[in-house]
Amino acid sequence: MHPKNIERVYKMSFAGVYPMYIQKAEKKNRTKAEVNEIIYWLTGYDEKTLQKAIDEKINLEDFCGKAPKMNPNAVKITGVICGDRIEEIEDKLIQQVRYLDKLIDELAKGNSMEKILRS
Repeated sequence: MHPKNIERVYKMSFAGVYPMYIQKAEKKNRTKAEVNEIIYWLTGYDEKTLQKAIDEKINLEDFCGKAPKMNPNAVKITGVICGDRIEEIEDKLIQQVRYLDKLIDELAKGNSMEKILRS
C-alpha cells in the first residue's frame, strides 16, 4: 500500500466508516448488533467505549491504535481485502483496519458468527 494511502486511511473518521459497516451488513439481512459484536471481539471496545469513539469522531489510526485489547485470534484472519493479502500487510494499524473490513465482509457474505469470530 502506498504511503499516501496509508496516511489517508489513518485519518479517516471511524464515525464515518461505522455507518457503512452497518449498512453493508443490513443490506444482507444482518444486524447492527452483529457488527458491534465483531468490533467488540476484535478490539476490546464495549458499548460505552465504542459510542465514545463515535461521539468523539476519532480517526481509524486512534481507533485501532488505542483499542482496549486487540484479540490475539485476529492473526487467524486471512485472505485478500482491497487487493492486499491481510497476513502480509506490514503496517500493523492498517492490518488491524483490514481485519475489521474482512470480518464485516464475512458477515455480509452470510458466514456464521462462530466462524467470523474464529471460535
